[in-house]
Amino acid sequence: MSTLQKTTLALALAGATLATTAHANEVEVLHWWTSGGEARAANVLKELMEAEGYGWQDFAVAGGGGETAMTVLKSRAMSGNPPSAAQIKGPEIQEWGELGLLGDLNSVADAEGWDELLPDVVADIMRHDGQYVAVPVNVHRVNWLWANPEVLEAAGVEMPTTLDEFFEAGEAIREAGFVPLAHGGQAWQDATVFESVLLGGQGSEFYQQALVELDPEALGGEQMIDALEDFKRTRELMDEGMPGRDWNIATAMVIQGVAGFQLMGDWAKGEFTAAGLTAGEDYLCAAAPGTQNAFTFNIDSLAMFRVSDDEEREAQQALARLVLEPTFQEAFNLAKGSIPARPDLDMSEFDSCAQQSLADFQRTAEEGGLVPSMAHGMAVRADIQGAIFDVVTNYFNDADMPAEEAAERMVSAAQAASF
Repeated sequence: MSTLQKTTLALALAGATLATTAHANEVEVLHWWTSGGEARAANVLKELMEAEGYGWQDFAVAGGGGETAMTVLKSRAMSGNPPSAAQIKGPEIQEWGELGLLGDLNSVADAEGWDELLPDVVADIMRHDGQYVAVPVNVHRVNWLWANPEVLEAAGVEMPTTLDEFFEAGEAIREAGFVPLAHGGQAWQDATVFESVLLGGQGSEFYQQALVELDPEALGGEQMIDALEDFKRTRELMDEGMPGRDWNIATAMVIQGVAGFQLMGDWAKGEFTAAGLTAGEDYLCAAAPGTQNAFTFNIDSLAMFRVSDDEEREAQQALARLVLEPTFQEAFNLAKGSIPARPDLDMSEFDSCAQQSLADFQRTAEEGGLVPSMAHGMAVRADIQGAIFDVVTNYFNDADMPAEEAAERMVSAAQAASF
């Protein structure tokens, strides 16, 4: 949301009544957890709310990695009719907070001890102007590589640990008659692969400079050009049917043994789990090639909108409390493929991928390899993210565009969007 958009939205809301379509003692929740594993995870929270006597009005909006849902949310907010709660992430929490539209969750946070429960990097994102306005649902790791072990065995390759090994394995998988890399040709999926390849080839320090700080020298320099060239090489490992394919369909290609690899966040694990597969046996997981010492995080959260009805506010407070309680944190994250937002929970019921994810999250937080995902709205404003998406996707799909030109366009796009 640009400064101009924020101003427009603020003016539009100035005379609007902030009333939602949720009834008393009920919450209307806007989210984009719509694939098999995600929908099953979201239903856990609905059941917990209903068990305490509260109503849940589901407002699920599929598509676009959340872009479609954000378009719908802005439309609802413009009319003075936001939902009770919405799945909002990263910098956008601050922007909605600046508009004065988010409710205060400090009473719940104080009663439940959120300051002690949550890691600082998580808690900071949930606050606006020192006040809790959102509650974290989970922590996703984005820089994962998923693989079908039978495909790898048929091709005579192992899980790659570097980009060079990844490209070599991909060629062997193709020669064995499989699709090397399952992918969906959508802007956010292109950006997901791009940021993992950049991180794997150039490291977390350069990632921070380029995709978080938007340093023009980093965005337009030799390291970016190298990263873009590596990124373009991944297209050679994909099949021709990728345009418009949803991410979970790409995951199904790995599950079914059509493809060997997928570069995707750990929500993909929810699809493996829903298919009844076992980590380490039926499918493999590892940090994206070259990113073993880094962790690209994406935190799902529910922000509560300011409401006037006391009973609806009570339902919101119950929702916020339930989200961080162990019952939901465990059930949701087991189904979703992510790890709990609170690191104090027993992880014995989680699979080896999740246990590795939590250990890596804590380690990289201490060592400096923890970075926010640009592709998933954790690093920069939505308008800047969209400008980078455009450059990345256009370059990816234009065989004749040199990496140098794409790097120049990235600098221009980031600078233009920053005003």
